[in-house]
Amino acid sequence: MNSKVRGVLAVIAGIVLAMLMVAVIESIGHAVYPPPESLDFTKPDQVREYIEKLPLGAFLFVLTGWIGGTFCGGLVAAWIGRTKPMVFSMIVGAFVLAATIANLTMIPHPAWMAIIGILGIVVAAVLAGTLLRPRADDESLP
Repeated sequence: MNSKVRGVLAVIAGIVLAMLMVAVIESIGHAVYPPPESLDFTKPDQVREYIEKLPLGAFLFVLTGWIGGTFCGGLVAAWIGRTKPMVFSMIVGAFVLAATIANLTMIPHPAWMAIIGILGIVVAAVLAGTLLRPRADDESLP
């Protein structure tokens, strides 16, 4: 397979997996810590008040989704991409980071969560890219 096509497929697969993991883990978090039925997400004051009252566990689900999704998506992208694992992992990480920053600007989060989330995403992307060495010369792989 052409290395450019493989690279594009690697990034797409990594981003899809990362976003899927974020969605699933956050959905589990919403099931464990359901928002009140009266909450209107279009009203910033209600959302801010809701966020201020959330327990630590609710925030940990979100952080787990962001960081775990980045790691798994980056790992898959690095594995599929083969020759430049760090590049592919960091592209996935950049995508998740951009989505996270958008989320952080739209929904008020505690400062500690923003810091841990952003740093955790970067570390997860770097770790995923580091775990897989370039394998361009490995003839046993398809």
